[in-house]
Amino acid sequence: MPNWTKEEKDEMRERMVSRMEELRARVLEYRELTKPIPPENAIGRVSRMDAINNRSVNEAALRQVEKQLAGLERAMGRLNDDRFGLCHRCGEAIPYGRILLLPGAISCVRCSD
Repeated sequence: MPNWTKEEKDEMRERMVSRMEELRARVLEYRELTKPIPPENAIGRVSRMDAINNRSVNEAALRQVEKQLAGLERAMGRLNDDRFGLCHRCGEAIPYGRILLLPGAISCVRCSD
């Protein structure tokens, strides 16, 4: 079990909260970009095809951001758990710097492949 200091846990919590706020803002942006294109909107056939393609790209990005947000929310819930900061595969401690860079990380660098 990693022995995180109170300051380290506070910094991790701050990073998680900050990142979650960023991701929530991106979710709102992507949801706006993935709204259906009304058929009565006369934008032309090629432009409509481009809009549909862009929409599918934005939908994929939305799913990815929602996945990241869910991972951070789970990590936030585990922050006070004894196993927080331990790799889910090998059980070794995840380096503090990795958690600061990727607060939702559940594996060490070696096991992340």
